[in-house]
Amino acid sequence: MDLDTPVLDNHLHLDPEHGQGIDAVEDFARVGGTHLLVVNKPSWHLGVEAEVGEDFRAVFETTLAVVERATEVLPGRAWPVLGVHPGLVSRLVDERGFEPAEARDLMCDGLDVAAEYVRTGRALAVKSGRPHYDVSDPVWEASNDVLRHALSLGADCDCAVQLHTESTEDLTDVATWADECGLPPGQVVKHYAGPRLVGVTPSVMSEPDWLREAAESGGRFLMETDFIDDPDRPGAVLGPKTVPRRVRTLLDEGYDDAVRRAHVETPRRVYGIDTEATLSD
Repeated sequence: MDLDTPVLDNHLHLDPEHGQGIDAVEDFARVGGTHLLVVNKPSWHLGVEAEVGEDFRAVFETTLAVVERATEVLPGRAWPVLGVHPGLVSRLVDERGFEPAEARDLMCDGLDVAAEYVRTGRALAVKSGRPHYDVSDPVWEASNDVLRHALSLGADCDCAVQLHTESTEDLTDVATWADECGLPPGQVVKHYAGPRLVGVTPSVMSEPDWLREAAESGGRFLMETDFIDDPDRPGAVLGPKTVPRRVRTLLDEGYDDAVRRAHVETPRRVYGIDTEATLSD
């Protein structure tokens, strides 16, 4: 199904060993999807219990391999986004006996490895964040240290940083930290965002009402599913066909300009990618 526009899902996961993997990509393409930003699954979901930063490399290589296969079946292409899931801090502290500062250091080391892939052109962006649930003050402080480290890496690598954070409509604190690091706040993306976010760029969950509100706001935004590709949770969070189907609805309702903002203009401004030119490669 050709929607006559690039269609980018800004945040989803692919698990070629345990989940749908490339079958999900084919479903996405079949209903009009063209481009994907594939974020590595949390390390422990891939059987990696990291002790040192280098241990994350296996997680990243798995993601690079599935991105290469995805690009082969897409009308456009896929890009990898690599990082350390902020929920790892709780696994390290609560289950493995790490002190918060030790967990912080390990997670920062993992982000350093992710940044290597960006510097060599093998990855597009870095992923980090902070817990979306209540944690102790020391864990919260350690998590914010990790987040700030990710922002500094984004500035150093001249790349975007995707964030997993608490549910909020205001990330001006993070925007200030990005500015202090030399990273434009517009290159910081909150994944799983609602339509009213201020401070950084929202990657809006593709719920119809949220998308209409984002479209009518006139601001920049991205669209995502956060598809987790987990056989124990089929379709979670949203299925891989969702973004193309929502784009079709937006076009049918006359939101052509918003579709262009979300799938051409914002990806170019945030990530430096050209979703139109890559359709003809």
